[in-house]
Amino acid sequence: MQNIIISGYLSVILMVGVWAGRNISGLKEYATAGKAYGPLAIFATLSASFIGGGFSMGNAEKVFLAGIANIVALWGFSLKEILVARYIAPRIGRFPEAISVGDIMEPSYGRGARVFSGVFGVILCAGILGAQVGAIGYIFNLFLGIDRVWGVLLGCGIVIAYATIGGMRAVVWTDIIQFVVLAIGIPLAMYSGIQHAGGWEVLSTHVPAEHFSLPTEPRAMIALASLFLTFVLGETLVPPYLQRLLIGRNPGAVIHGTLLSGLFSIPFFAVTGLIGLVALALNPALDANLAMPYVIRESLPPVLQGIVAAAIISIIMSSADSFLNSAAIAFSNDIVKPLRPRPLTAAGELRLARVTTLLTGAMAVIFALSIDSVIDILIYAYNFWAPTVLVPLVAALLGLRVGRRRFVAGAAAGIAGTLLWNYGLGTPYGIDGLVVGFFANLGAFMLTDRRARSIRPPVRE
Repeated sequence: MQNIIISGYLSVILMVGVWAGRNISGLKEYATAGKAYGPLAIFATLSASFIGGGFSMGNAEKVFLAGIANIVALWGFSLKEILVARYIAPRIGRFPEAISVGDIMEPSYGRGARVFSGVFGVILCAGILGAQVGAIGYIFNLFLGIDRVWGVLLGCGIVIAYATIGGMRAVVWTDIIQFVVLAIGIPLAMYSGIQHAGGWEVLSTHVPAEHFSLPTEPRAMIALASLFLTFVLGETLVPPYLQRLLIGRNPGAVIHGTLLSGLFSIPFFAVTGLIGLVALALNPALDANLAMPYVIRESLPPVLQGIVAAAIISIIMSSADSFLNSAAIAFSNDIVKPLRPRPLTAAGELRLARVTTLLTGAMAVIFALSIDSVIDILIYAYNFWAPTVLVPLVAALLGLRVGRRRFVAGAAAGIAGTLLWNYGLGTPYGIDGLVVGFFANLGAFMLTDRRARSIRPPVRE
């Protein structure tokens, strides 16, 4: 029965994705789905996009190993979403023709900055995509008995198929379905797991007391604060989330959808983390990577196992399709398009985006097979964004004073600071180089070229 439920669910996702993506006529529609979505659709697709393998299975894994401090660290992401809803979303309407990060960067910093942000966007999206696809392999192996390699090929094959054909429209429609399934299934898994362990009081006696407390030793507190900032900065305005700000029918829809998503993430991160504690209470010798699937398998009857397993698959596929689509758009719109001596036709741009989607997905499969911890690879991938692109991108969106010299100085300082801190000094005090690189970028950006001009919003054609 479980296999039938999961197979049926995957078939529905594939059919809906292919159906939703029919009759796409150009790159803009492929990237932003006609900018036609309201707050609830943005809330669902944004939430489904960020709740990937790292923020679900990875969170359960880290809480299994280290306790609830990881939940608190993840709330940095929640804070980030709320701040974006408050300060960035209201200003996204200044760029009505934008379909990618590069479309916002070029008017402020020039074509070179567009290409630079495209390259780093592709690297970031490909890394996070690989993490999600790798997690799919674990799920298929545990619930369907499929070898991990074949699980990766099957799960990624479905995502590649509908994302290649339908672009953002297919991604949004499948995200909405996946969000509904995961919003029901994951809390159900937590509740059933606690009951299976004998209730909360029994469970708490089988979990080390330190797993329920935050660190009090200064070095550990600094490390936790650093991890919190890593999640505040690491995925701020990365291509998939920026694209969600660009698909709204009006600024109000974008603001409310983003705020709802940030508020939803607070209890959701607590739920996925507590599943890690349930797994620890049930089997302390368990491979931490399998904490969440193990709780599902041990605490639920077969029919509910199938439903919740579908929720886990939804979590990972919904994030994978978003990063796959964004990698393709970043490559085609922000790298190839500005570097070509002659512009492509509308049909040529669409064809390039689809071919790029297909090739990026294939490379993600190769990358995924070498991953051990999905949340660790997320943190590593973040180093390609916050220390380089985030500061100038936020400045452009807010209409602050900008200039090419500021962009170059900030990016150079961010890269140098990250590399020196992580590899030259060995991450002193447990502070990740991403945080140091971000502030190095910010400092250089603000102190360079006081003659920088104020940007003018693009004019609608």
